Amino acid sequence: MSRWKPDARGRLEKAALELYNRQGFDATTVAEIATRAGVTERTFYRHFADKREVLFPADNPLPDILAGATAAAPLPLPPLEVITRALTEAAPVLEERADLAPQRQAVIAANPELQERELAKLSALASTLAQALRDRGLETTTAALAAEIGIAAFKVAYERWVNDPDRHPLAQRIRETQDTTSHLIASPEHLAATDSVNPTDQEGAA
Repeated sequence: MSRWKPDARGRLEKAALELYNRQGFDATTVAEIATRAGVTERTFYRHFADKREVLFPADNPLPDILAGATAAAPLPLPPLEVITRALTEAAPVLEERADLAPQRQAVIAANPELQERELAKLSALASTLAQALRDRGLETTTAALAAEIGIAAFKVAYERWVNDPDRHPLAQRIRETQDTTSHLIASPEHLAATDSVNPTDQEGAA
């Protein structure tokens, strides 16, 4: 169950997303958000600098979590596995807003400027991971490439999670997507061996 509570900040988030989806981000005013949430405009500005910050909070804890989890991962692990572990450790933070995530994604999808902001946020997370990998001793180009691949896979996993009617855990979607990424770069011999095993496994399971 989500730990999100309907306090003033939570009510403002919910009200803003409902209005953004109903009448558009640009057409929604801070006054309308505050009124719908049952608070004053002054209260809104105590929690958010502007309308965009509802979607992109300034106090985002993800960079610190990703950096810390990357630093703490066992040294023998390959870079993509380190990133997968870091992202799954960050998943609970995103799951706290599971009920609001589909609305947030719909707002961003409808606004090109917000899409650019979302891509910039993901790019910043990739930079955080790349730096954390370099701090572990990984070469600069390899660290950057691993971080970009990891974040690209995370973006796919997050979209699958948001649109999943069965609400599988985000960590599960992250792991599945990263496994698919690893499968894509496997050798043809490995892929052939895997394909030859799968039908047997399926028949046995049946």
